[in-house]
Amino acid sequence: MAITYTISDLAKEFDLTTRAIRFYEDMQLLQPEREGPGGRNRVYSARDRTRLKLTLRAKRLGLSLTEAREIIDSYDSPRDTAPQLKKFLAVLSNHRQQLEQQLAELQANLEEVKTHEREARILLARVDKSK
Repeated sequence: MAITYTISDLAKEFDLTTRAIRFYEDMQLLQPEREGPGGRNRVYSARDRTRLKLTLRAKRLGLSLTEAREIIDSYDSPRDTAPQLKKFLAVLSNHRQQLEQQLAELQANLEEVKTHEREARILLARVDKSK
């Protein structure tokens, strides 16, 4: 018998809310089976658990959920890993470039803040001397 998980199991294991897990389901990252009256109970497979783990890893890398889904879905395709790796590299390269641009903008902003801070200290010193 295959190992299955409830929404509460996954929420506890990954320190998420059940609402977050349902959101990932809405984004088509997870595809639980439905059981019980009216199909109200979600039953997650080991595949869903792995997909959730990969989604959270992609999120930590700063990838969008759409990017995460594209990469994760590529692993469901036939086992020719070259297209999967090419897609993964393209997404990572694009994301790295975005992060480098953001870093450059933050460094420029930080330098501007430091300049204003130095100027404000000089002005404050002048004000203090004139008292």
